[in-house]
Amino acid sequence: MPVAPASRLMSGREPLDLSTDFFSLFALPRSFRLAAAQLDRAYVELQASVHPDRFAAADDSARRLAMQWSTRVNEAYQTLKKPLARAKYLLHLAAHDVADENNTLMPADFLIEQLEWREAVAEARAAGDHHELEHMHHRLQRELSSRYDELGDLFDERQDFVEAADRVRRLMFIEKLLADLDEAMAACDA
Repeated sequence: MPVAPASRLMSGREPLDLSTDFFSLFALPRSFRLAAAQLDRAYVELQASVHPDRFAAADDSARRLAMQWSTRVNEAYQTLKKPLARAKYLLHLAAHDVADENNTLMPADFLIEQLEWREAVAEARAAGDHHELEHMHHRLQRELSSRYDELGDLFDERQDFVEAADRVRRLMFIEKLLADLDEAMAACDA
């Protein structure tokens, strides 16, 4: 359900509903796969209409409302533009909690693979082997891309939220590994 343009929301002609889901806020379909350019365009247009600077001369209530909407638009954009955050949000909307704090059980083969990756990163970092770190970075990026494609199928075609939640937990490990790999590359450059 598309939401009314922000200028109408801000003028009080439409009811204020800060609980509108992020996809509706940007008038996007509720799906994992989305067009980044369309999201960016919607964000710029919406943010331009609700930005607090536009309401600097308005009364306190309008300025507060603009700040709330601007904050909400920023939060929505940051969530939808990142695949992992978008996946978690979709699970939340479908009432399928990732339970990342409580559900740390992972298949042994996955955990072994993660340990092997971490050992390889640590060894390359200790050796100052930037080339090997870059090679691992590219491999991990391809792995992430493949896993996000699978996640797109789980959400958009199969609507298998239980399996999607499991994949999201795995992707959290992989995203953390990628961040550690980026840190190791930066340390080699320093």
